[in-house]
Amino acid sequence: MSKKRILIMGAAGRDFHNFNTHYRNDDQVEVVAFTATQIPDIAGRAYPPELAGPLYPKGIPIHAEEELLKLIADLKVDEVIFSYSDISHNYVMHKASQVLAAGADFSLLGLRHTQVKSTKPVVSIGAVRTGAGKSQTSRHVASILRGLGWNVAAIRHPMPYGNLIAQSVQRFAEYDDLEEYNCTIEEREEYEPHLDRGVVVFAGVDYEKILREAEKEVDIVLWDGGNNDLPFYVSDYHIVVADPHRPGHESSYHPGEANVRSANVLVINKVDTADLSAVMSVRESLRNLNPKAAIVEAASPIFVDDPEAIRGKRVLVVEDGPTLTHGEMAYGAGVVAAKRFGAAEIVDPRPYAVGSITATYQKYPTTGAVLPAMGYGAKQTEELRQTINNTPADVVIVATPIDLSRLIKFDKPAQRVRYELQEIGQPTLTELLTAKFGKKK
Repeated sequence: MSKKRILIMGAAGRDFHNFNTHYRNDDQVEVVAFTATQIPDIAGRAYPPELAGPLYPKGIPIHAEEELLKLIADLKVDEVIFSYSDISHNYVMHKASQVLAAGADFSLLGLRHTQVKSTKPVVSIGAVRTGAGKSQTSRHVASILRGLGWNVAAIRHPMPYGNLIAQSVQRFAEYDDLEEYNCTIEEREEYEPHLDRGVVVFAGVDYEKILREAEKEVDIVLWDGGNNDLPFYVSDYHIVVADPHRPGHESSYHPGEANVRSANVLVINKVDTADLSAVMSVRESLRNLNPKAAIVEAASPIFVDDPEAIRGKRVLVVEDGPTLTHGEMAYGAGVVAAKRFGAAEIVDPRPYAVGSITATYQKYPTTGAVLPAMGYGAKQTEELRQTINNTPADVVIVATPIDLSRLIKFDKPAQRVRYELQEIGQPTLTELLTAKFGKKK
């Protein structure tokens, strides 16, 4: 009997994990290709044989998602596996319809087939959408657990933008490690805040191997999920962040709704900047989707070093890239800071964009008059620098999780926006995590 021919749709993250956990050693199927979207410069590469295993001595080609229907025909694909996240239910089913009309089956893999079991307790942090505030929640949870005496390491959702073999298992304990692995801006944004707090970060491509390395060092594994994906590991405690700036998304995005339904704790973030009606709407929706979960309300207050440097000035706002792109937000913490601290004008950078930054605006037209901090490689980082310096502003407001000025030389003064999770009322994450794990004896 011939093998079932599988194509995995992805974005260099969940797709590789699904392959590694479910298909890599299955001699009854053949994964004939990956497709890639959301991030640049992945298509045209290959998942290397060193990671693909002995059934794939030549590796597996990675194509642009735009080639999907042609690939189904040319490669005689039997089944397409949808394997990426932060996507509307409507979009997923449109893709399903295209695949079905092309003659192939369309599937999504569930947690039972893709989650790896740890020998240590796992606390997972996820979100309904990219940009909900998962990162500051992860940092806060790490601080709470460490305050209880537990040794914690963060395992970060994959961002394998470079050499996949070299990135198979990565460990970051200090800034020099970021240089060793030639980390992109997007990677640094997630790793540096943990390192600043003394938390070791693991990441890479092969997440079972990554887990086994982390288990050697910690009492509790912290899964720091990205792109609102489902946890890669069986979770002992699953915390999911929702965003009242996007009410309704908790029940209309994949796999955000699945995250909500599987959560032990739901955090409604940004209650300080969202409309009360939106907060109440999200609360009611979460309660309907998961009546058993505890609900925590929180704010993400913002700080800058010198508010007076913003007042009355024409400002360029640089926001977290994924929040604006597939996260579909038209603003973030930088715009909030500009308005709060009295900027005279937010200068639209779009007329001054160059290269791939221009292409990003074209691909994601919902992005507002702000600059997404795209930096998936040296060339794009340089184009980001040029766009910043081209824009006629008095001050740059940098609302990325890292100090962007350490990587890019601005030709104008900058103010960095910082934000951390601040819980409001009860229950609190400290109370809930203490009740779950207690203090280390």
